[in-house]
Amino acid sequence: MKITVVGAGRVGETTAQKLAVKEMVDEIVLIDIIEDMPMGKALDMWESAPIEGTDTKVRGTNSYEDTKDSDIVIITAGLPRRPGMTRDDLVEANQKIVKMATENIVKFSQDAILIIISNPLDAMCYVALKVSGFPSNRVFGMAGVLDSARFRTFVAMELDVSIEDVTAFVLGGHGDTMVPLARYSTVAGIPLPELIKPDRLEAIIERTRKGGGEIVKLLKFGGSYYAPAASVVEMTESIVKNKKRILPCTTWLQGEYGHKDIYMGVPVKLGRNGLEEIIQITLTGEEQALFDKSASAVRGLIGMVKL
Repeated sequence: MKITVVGAGRVGETTAQKLAVKEMVDEIVLIDIIEDMPMGKALDMWESAPIEGTDTKVRGTNSYEDTKDSDIVIITAGLPRRPGMTRDDLVEANQKIVKMATENIVKFSQDAILIIISNPLDAMCYVALKVSGFPSNRVFGMAGVLDSARFRTFVAMELDVSIEDVTAFVLGGHGDTMVPLARYSTVAGIPLPELIKPDRLEAIIERTRKGGGEIVKLLKFGGSYYAPAASVVEMTESIVKNKKRILPCTTWLQGEYGHKDIYMGVPVKLGRNGLEEIIQITLTGEEQALFDKSASAVRGLIGMVKL
């Protein structure tokens, strides 16, 4: 199999390196518009292969012709967030970048699965879907895996327990209106509300919602890249190995959860065919209200897209 990573910035390069080390595919192509830069990064990765013990070939390029016949394309390209900048501010600039990338990918890889990371994620998934003309099971985004990982991290920090025993569940748009579901989140099977006091749990949920912004503020320029890269690698592995894992992903809804023609984070089954099933769970009235509020925010972002 062949995977292309569009964008050789920190998210892109970290994703390519993590994929190479896992040795899931034969070839990884790292593409960027900056002359020679992806070639240098790819060569550096390949030179680490004897130490890492991987035979996956990593190739850098400035030409989309080299991405021909990719099975999976991960789009990370886009302007980074700066302190004080919301994901909404990125719509106008990044829709042009994602549109161009998608148009070029479609020329050479008609059967590819597209995984979007570029922000604002929900709107950029919409851009990729409309521009590619691909069925929606082959166009989805990485968000819920990342948001759930952040939720799990904060819970483990709060309780001083192993991260391995913490499961977490986050739905909705990728932003401040995301919906972390505490009653579906556990530590060794014990629901969070039984372990954490309501005020502390609400504080953890709020920190999760603002997790990306917290890192942007600390870094001063750009956003997180280790956790986003790890998240998309987890999704990719489920597809490549046909593991059929149930993971929260940004998905094109057609009536599920009471919403239609919108990208939202919900649990799905990921396998060799991409998004193979949308898993519907029962939400309480309060949870549904939060999900609806998140959907309204996402519709606002999608409404800003001009194709």
